[in-house]
Amino acid sequence: MQRRRLGTHGPEVSALGLGCMGMSEFYGATDEAESIRTIHRALDLGIDLLDTADMYGAGRNEELVGRAIADRRERAFVATKFGNLRGPDGKFLGVNGRPEYVRSACDASLGRLGIATIDLYYQHRVDPSVPIEETVGAMAELVAAGKVRYLGLSEAAPETLRRGAAVHPIAALQTEYSLWTRDVETNGVLATARELGIGFVAYSPLGRGFLTGTFHAPDDLDAKDTRRNHPRFQAENLAANQRLADAVKALAEHKGCSPAQLALAWLLSRGEDVVPIPGTKRVRYLEQNAGALDVRLTAEDLRAIDAALPPGATAGARYPEAAMAAVHR
Repeated sequence: MQRRRLGTHGPEVSALGLGCMGMSEFYGATDEAESIRTIHRALDLGIDLLDTADMYGAGRNEELVGRAIADRRERAFVATKFGNLRGPDGKFLGVNGRPEYVRSACDASLGRLGIATIDLYYQHRVDPSVPIEETVGAMAELVAAGKVRYLGLSEAAPETLRRGAAVHPIAALQTEYSLWTRDVETNGVLATARELGIGFVAYSPLGRGFLTGTFHAPDDLDAKDTRRNHPRFQAENLAANQRLADAVKALAEHKGCSPAQLALAWLLSRGEDVVPIPGTKRVRYLEQNAGALDVRLTAEDLRAIDAALPPGATAGARYPEAAMAAVHR
């Protein structure tokens, strides 16, 4: 397994990680046994970066990851997040970055995961009502206490990154990045992370699965799949975006790989500081994604991809309005 470093002085992790969110919620039916097999297969392949969060399944996802790694903790690099609050019924209640909450959220995650130390602890969304210096300061205390090894931020704007990194080294920034979400290339986020020596963890690297070419209509998604509420999967946007998925498929056929492998290979080509974390709950898709590491894109390939999917080509916002308000803070 190829390895990449998160941040100038951060840890080495597998060049591809595994997003575990869909194993518990959001993307339709779940299968815990298959999800655990998927995590085990990832570790066997050398994919050690496992990404979860306390809000996924309202804590159930952390519990699932904890059960999966209970007898192989030393082989896993566990990343989890705090800050997105949910009620007992799953309702989203806002963002909390207050120091006292940071401490209690960490203890709760450690308990659900069944581990003594979180390898990488992210603030999931920036709380605009709490100075980032106070939140990162509380996170730094967790490092000093041995509860956390490295710190991260998610969907943070350039100035927020700078202020947070001035308090304590930030190993990774996790933000959406893919062939259909290239905002970070033009809004200063990727450039700032590189300037500060912060690794970039790309979530939804397959466009929430859309770039795999398996979706053509809303009914292709489970009735409970939250992507039905995303602007890019609706009406005219879906039809426009289908052309992008078709372009990826054509480029992949020319290259002799799957659309998912092409999309991941493109992200891997963006720099040694970029680590995609494609999510899946099935072993066969995990193995297919891992094949992206063997795809070599030439300069001609990259020009063709840029021509077909330039920044800003995707129709629709990447989240519903309320969720969009919480990104790039």
